Order: sequence, then C-alpha cells, then structure tokens
Amino acid sequence: MANTKEIQRRIKSIKSTQKITRAMEMVAATKMRKAEEAVLKTRTYANLSWTTVLNLSQAVNCDHQQHPLFTKPGKLKNVAIVIFTSNRGLCGNFNNAIINKAHNSILKNQYNKDKEKINHEFIVVGKKGLSVYSRYGYKVAADFPKSDICYTSTEVRSIARLIIDDFVAGKYDKVMVAFTDHVNAMKQIPRVKQLLPVDLEAQEHHLGIAGEDSRIGVDKEYIQKKEEKYLREGKNIYTFTYEPSAYEVLEEMLPRLIEIQLFQALLESNAAEHSARMTAMQKANDAAGELVEDLTLYYNKVRQAAITKEIAEISAGATALGD
Repeated sequence: MANTKEIQRRIKSIKSTQKITRAMEMVAATKMRKAEEAVLKTRTYANLSWTTVLNLSQAVNCDHQQHPLFTKPGKLKNVAIVIFTSNRGLCGNFNNAIINKAHNSILKNQYNKDKEKINHEFIVVGKKGLSVYSRYGYKVAADFPKSDICYTSTEVRSIARLIIDDFVAGKYDKVMVAFTDHVNAMKQIPRVKQLLPVDLEAQEHHLGIAGEDSRIGVDKEYIQKKEEKYLREGKNIYTFTYEPSAYEVLEEMLPRLIEIQLFQALLESNAAEHSARMTAMQKANDAAGELVEDLTLYYNKVRQAAITKEIAEISAGATALGD
C-alpha cells in the first residue's frame, strides 16, 4: 500500500497536468472560434463557386477544344491526393481519421478499368501527414507547411499551382483532396473530394465530390430536373456568354476556383483540428479531475487507516502499562 506522501505527490502531479490541459483547452477553444468564423465566411462562396465550375464542365465547349482541366484521362494511372493534417498531436483521432479515410479510398480504387494498379502519391499539408509513408508506404511527392490560423488564399497558392501544372503536364491523371469537414464543435467528418479533372459525373462512394454535398444542393440529377422544368414551362435553357472568349475566361477563372477549393479545405481542416483538440483536452481535463478525486478518496482512506493503527497501538501500549 502506498504511503500518504506518495499519494500526495501523485495528486500534485496530476493537478499540474490538469492545469496544462485546461490551458490547452482554452487556447484550442479560442483558435476554434476564429477558425470557425473564417470557415463560415467563405463556405458559401466556395460551395457556389465549385457548383459553377461543375456546371461549366458540362456546358462549355471552346470551339470544340476542351479546357485541359476538364479533360478526362483515357486511362487512369497516376493519382495525387492532397491531404490536410495537423502539425502537432494531442487532437484525439483527428489525424488518424483522415489518413485512414484516404487509405480506405485508395483500397477501394486500387485498379483502373483495365485491371491495372493505380499509382497513388501524396502531397502533404501539415507535419503529421508525413506518416502516410511510414504507416502505409505511400510516396510523398511534396510537403507544405500549414498555419494554425489563416486568412488569405495565398496559403495554398503554391499547392494549387503545383497540382494544376502537374495535371496539365500529364504527371497526374486525377487529383483528389483529403480534408476533415467541420460540422460543429463535436462532429468532424473526413472527406475525400475530386478536384481534377473537374467532373460533375464523378461517383460518390469513398471518393466524393462537393456537388453531392447537401450544403450545396446541386448535383447532376438536380440540374436535369431544372432543365426538364424549364422545358415543360416553355422557357429557354440558360446559356453562358463569355468575353473575350470562353477559353480565355476559363484560363483565368479555373485556377482561381481550384485555389479557393484548397483554401476552403484548409479552413475546414483547421476548424476541425482545433475542435478535436479542444474536445481531447476537455476529456483529459475531466479524466484528470476524476483521477484526483479517486486519489483523494484513497488518500483519506490510507490516512484514516494510519490514524486508526496509531490509536490502536497507543491503546495497546496503555493497556499493557496498566496491567
């Protein structure tokens, strides 16, 4: 049985740890509020801009020359996955969830239509994402630093330029982005979304697309219903007019919209990370409090037992002297 001094040392140590976890919880809560505010400010714009791109991918024909970012590969051989993770730990299952989601997506799509194995490479944002190599053996083509709080899309501009250049050059046949969607402070959902080529018909299984996100409300079926409704009412289907030309407009517009999607994924991931860390530190703080209570109760029992023993010894000594 431990003596009272050892128990007191343990209680003091746990209380010191509890102060740290409480402080980390407060810091994470503050960062989460800022990150959540940034997410809500840009989410509608990011979703509607992606909807526009998805519609353009079906509606645009630039003098019978399709834009390179709309071009589907003849055979899928190389896929890049941009994955957003944290720089530090102590955030619960946040990193494991998104890494496992990306890994499971790869397992579900290992082979192309010709039964040839697809080569997958990762572009990592955040230090913890580098574990995809040590854990699963995937190649890391590039890694980028990540800020805890970001306010401008310049944070992801170099990433956007890299994946666009590599896709146009033919290095990758498809580019995905893996990020954690921030639903609320208690719920974060890992997602894998197709970025390139821009394709409304991309299937949502493990490899999802934003067009089937309920927060956007636009997918292929939705567009078809709208077109059928317009036809029944005798209205003309809307068309796009471009100046100076469709190709030049898309050449300027598409890279920016891809950048916005990456920026939104970064914001969502940051908010989800801080939420996960706040929750993890709150649980650690509560666990430490319960442990202190249990040790305090145990300390009182040990102390009471020691006092009872001393009283018994004194009584026995007094009785012996009296005899």
